[in-house]
Amino acid sequence: QVQLVESGGGLVQPGGSLRLSCAASGIIFSINAMGWYRQAPGKQRELVAVITHVGSTNYADSVKGRFTISRDNAKNTVYLQMNSLKLEDTAVYYCNSRAVVGGRQYWGQGTQVTVSS
Repeated sequence: QVQLVESGGGLVQPGGSLRLSCAASGIIFSINAMGWYRQAPGKQRELVAVITHVGSTNYADSVKGRFTISRDNAKNTVYLQMNSLKLEDTAVYYCNSRAVVGGRQYWGQGTQVTVSS
């Protein structure tokens, strides 16, 4: 059974930081690209950041320079370090895995991030 379990969300003031974690089980983590997506109320889900199985990264323009995605293959975990948070970063953040071969993907249940003063 595949599980992607996110943690680390919460309430933070503008300019603050949060670190999201996503622990994966039931997949061969090292051959999956891992990504973070977010969905704000009334908006479509959008890509935030992705890291390939070999460590290449890509970011949405809106988070470049503020967010950092990383992975620890020994712990089957992907992280999203979020700095200089803005009100518009408020959303539910979802973890995603996509297999290098075949492209099968899975989603976590999401974790709420609220940026508010």
